[in-house]
Amino acid sequence: MTAAKTALFPAAYMEQLKAALDFMRDGSRFLVVAHVQPDGDAISSTLVVGWLLRQLGKQPVMINEGAVPVRLHFLEQSASIINYGKQPPEEKFDRVIAIDCADFRRIGLANACFEDDALLLNIDHHPTNNAFGSHNLIRTDAAATVEILYDLIEYAGIAPDTEAATAIYTGLLTDTGGFRYSNTTPRVMQVASLMLAEGVKGHWIANHLLERMTKPQLLLLQRGLSRLTFSDDNQIAWLYVAFADMAETGAIGEDLEGLVNYALNVEGVQVGILFKETENGDVKVSMRSAGKADVAAIAQSFGGGGHVRAAGCRLEQGIQEAVASVVQAVREALNR
Repeated sequence: MTAAKTALFPAAYMEQLKAALDFMRDGSRFLVVAHVQPDGDAISSTLVVGWLLRQLGKQPVMINEGAVPVRLHFLEQSASIINYGKQPPEEKFDRVIAIDCADFRRIGLANACFEDDALLLNIDHHPTNNAFGSHNLIRTDAAATVEILYDLIEYAGIAPDTEAATAIYTGLLTDTGGFRYSNTTPRVMQVASLMLAEGVKGHWIANHLLERMTKPQLLLLQRGLSRLTFSDDNQIAWLYVAFADMAETGAIGEDLEGLVNYALNVEGVQVGILFKETENGDVKVSMRSAGKADVAAIAQSFGGGGHVRAAGCRLEQGIQEAVASVVQAVREALNR
């Protein structure tokens, strides 16, 4: 890294970059794992770490508790990510890199692959991350974990090829809502521009991930919008998806992506919420904020976490109780 580039970051962060790179260089075989129900940044980050390890002459084994979302299958090497739910490996690992996990629980069942004394490098951008690794590389002002990984690649003096650049660009695109959210910083645009210069087909990725919609996704959207509800002051809007909706529309988990934004995007709404009923009757909650409320703090109060403007949690309650509890918590946060 040149002196001009190192001046971008505090000395403490530079030390974290060095320690992370040393961690990768010290080992030979690594488990790379991201959070359950992986999104664009989680899968992209997994692939970028795998790519970087291979550049360093190491052997990455990439695993996730679930499957790679179909819409992300275009990413090179995505088929190499093992679905733990279908193919749990017998091997255990003493060196683990956890990607985009706000806390250890987000790793899910894949933690069964860890040796008891495993060393864990935790790379993340969530403000609620509690530094659960033996080594931690955390930058909470990064728009996405791939942005941190680009810092690491740059620090290592390695030039990303089209494979790595496409994954980095995808993670940035998805976690900034197509470069529309407030986390779209000059650094984000700088990195995105550099990735385009490497040959990334940004227009195709944007159309594929942000514009296209499956028929089950559209049917799910119809049902969700039919239940859209507003608070008396119109500052809170929420919708819910029943468990039966998934089977009846043929939708899968990834078809829920972006549904919560329809609640938030109504003029005057400060917090949009999506409630999704699970098979066992629990409720998963996704919250988005226009900026007036810290939804990460609200999610934490229910055992979840995330970002100031995008967070989630899981409640062991029925749908009506969950709606009442979360809406009341959001109302109190807005009143404060």
